[in-house]
Amino acid sequence: MAKTGRPKSELVLTDEEREQLTRWARRRKSSQALALRSTIVLECAAGASNTEVATRLGVSRPTVGKWRSRFIEHRLDGLVDDPRPGRPATVAAEQVEDVVVATLESTPQNATHWSRAKMAERTGLSKSTIGRIWKAFGLKPHRTDGFKLSNDPLFVEKVYDIVGLYLNPPESAVVLSVDEKSQVQALARSQPAFPMMPGMPEKRTHDYVRHGTTSLFAAMNVEDGTVIASTHRRHRAVEFKKFLAKIDQNVPEHLDIHVICDNYGTHKHPTIATWLGKHPRFHMHFTPTYSSWINQVERLFAEITRDLLQRSDHRSVHALEADLRSWIAAWNAKPRPFIWTKTADEILESIGRLLQRINGAGH
Repeated sequence: MAKTGRPKSELVLTDEEREQLTRWARRRKSSQALALRSTIVLECAAGASNTEVATRLGVSRPTVGKWRSRFIEHRLDGLVDDPRPGRPATVAAEQVEDVVVATLESTPQNATHWSRAKMAERTGLSKSTIGRIWKAFGLKPHRTDGFKLSNDPLFVEKVYDIVGLYLNPPESAVVLSVDEKSQVQALARSQPAFPMMPGMPEKRTHDYVRHGTTSLFAAMNVEDGTVIASTHRRHRAVEFKKFLAKIDQNVPEHLDIHVICDNYGTHKHPTIATWLGKHPRFHMHFTPTYSSWINQVERLFAEITRDLLQRSDHRSVHALEADLRSWIAAWNAKPRPFIWTKTADEILESIGRLLQRINGAGH
């Protein structure tokens, strides 16, 4: 006899509850958490089992069971937040919805985004209540992230090409992530820093004197994390050709060299094309436009900035270049490769979801 599992409590909706849940589930700018909870309840009310709902919505069975039980016990209020011990909640589901919708779909007068104080003044709720509602639904009006979508007509092909090199590198070859960190400034602080003390962070003056710039050329082996690097005062095609020659000298002759780099003009200069024609073991792979995130050497540059450059104090370009070489030498003594995990399909699906959100926000 087939197992039927533990019997579930019957979930029946009133017309008013069904209407409210449908609005929450379909509202284009609703909190995704509230929309998912509402959809779970609607699916359960339609007669679907917890397993069917979990599979259909891509969530776990315990998640479906939790919100099914919460709705049966607390109705609409049960979808707002976990019940807590103490006095009963005094904020109704309608008030929570109002805060969430206002946060997502409007801005306060004479301001670009909501603060807890402004939302509290608008709704009559306390600032701490507004904070709890925002935390429950993952809303952070004070924060913003930047993005720029690639307009490269070969974006998909290039993503598959480069991610393929990361996840399935070719045999008898080395894959190098290459770029230049240009205009690295030798900055000398105008006054000495006050050292860190217990209870007091280090204090540094905000102004400085510029002593020139240099460019760091780096090629990171994506398999073992080792780095080939050079510093040059300029970053023209001439310097890039010299750097390619250094790579050629440092990589064993029997290995092909796959170079991942961006679309900077010096990388495609006729001088470089001529040099590559004489060195057939080099294979160039260009990243899509506006897609520096796919080039792993950018992660290395972030490490250098954090460890060395963010608080640097250099009285000359020569001293700066010496410190950059020392940093690379220390890194190569204990190299740490950056492990790439996302497949090309996962990246493209993520970008597709972003495009849907952008298109939805415009309606």
